[in-house]
Amino acid sequence: MGIEEKLLSDEAQSTTEQLKKTVLHATHVESNAKLVPFGGWDMPVQYPDGIIAEVKAVRNSAGIFDVSHMGRLIFEGPGAETILSSITSANVPALKSGRGKYNFICNGSGGIIDDAMVYRTDEEKFLLVINAGNTDEDMEWITPHLAARTDFTMSVITDETAMIAIQGPTALEIVDSLTNGEASKIRRFRIGSADVAGIPATLARTGYTGEDGFEIVVPSEQAVKLWKALRDAGAKECGLGARDVLRLEAGLPLHGNDLTSDTNPFEAGFGRFAYYEAPNCIAGFALQQLAEKEPERLLVGFKMIGRGIPRAGLNIHSSGDDSVSESNRIGVVTSGTHSPTVDAGIGMGYVERKYAATGTKLVIDVRGRPVEAEIVDMPFYKRG
Repeated sequence: MGIEEKLLSDEAQSTTEQLKKTVLHATHVESNAKLVPFGGWDMPVQYPDGIIAEVKAVRNSAGIFDVSHMGRLIFEGPGAETILSSITSANVPALKSGRGKYNFICNGSGGIIDDAMVYRTDEEKFLLVINAGNTDEDMEWITPHLAARTDFTMSVITDETAMIAIQGPTALEIVDSLTNGEASKIRRFRIGSADVAGIPATLARTGYTGEDGFEIVVPSEQAVKLWKALRDAGAKECGLGARDVLRLEAGLPLHGNDLTSDTNPFEAGFGRFAYYEAPNCIAGFALQQLAEKEPERLLVGFKMIGRGIPRAGLNIHSSGDDSVSESNRIGVVTSGTHSPTVDAGIGMGYVERKYAATGTKLVIDVRGRPVEAEIVDMPFYKRG
């Protein structure tokens, strides 16, 4: 399911479900954002200038995103390291204070329940950031494994905090100007603290766009002040639509599309983030077994050669036949869009291993019309 299909699906369900609102909701309304249901939240998909303008702003200057809907959990105490080693695929003991690591929350079969970021903010304190649409499933998986432990505490701080991402070539300059130069002391994939526009904040130098920038966590009551300070300093307001294009251009997967509980880190090409040697890792044995054999399918990136925009769910076929049929079907598109940066249709999808080499020609069945494509190396876009 692509973001467009997911938005439509969420909208259909919104009549029976009460949508959550981030603390910045009224600010988005004031900015005339188009709001849509997403993962149980009422979120901005775009602002009046449109998605393409927002994408270009992030690629050329800076954009801000409300990511307060993402789950934020604090683990603290002498046993925090051990419990996080058991429920994530990160090598938590090796994670030094002030550093972050991309990882997976996997089930007992090695399937990906969620992808997440874990940060060690102090010797015995960690921040785990999970996806908004997966929060309930994550908690259902995590909670039973916490019950017998008394050597740590877990606090859900999603409601009492807000999180704003600022991304782009001028993001560092903007945040530096609002922190008296403190932001530039935080290196990539590190986390630290500073006052941003006079607001005490936690700054993680990470993001989901392929650009440099920060994900800034502040108390909820300070979110509007921070948003306006970043906007007034030159960052453009951006929504979910631009975020999806940017992450795909950067070759970053989306859970629910490219990653699901039916996929594993190795076939998705992210085995390097699947540490399974922790003695208490719940998914450790399954991940080890998966690591020792070649996947039958692989997640690849492709660029459209013919005219057409790939969308999630479209079938992928081998090239060379006059028609597309089940006999030459080799995979399925998991994400796709038109990239204004690359100026072409781009996508990701799983294909049979023997068809996964870079340069392989494919055919995408775009609603009954065969359109030629080619597997290319990801990311589609890489900042200079």
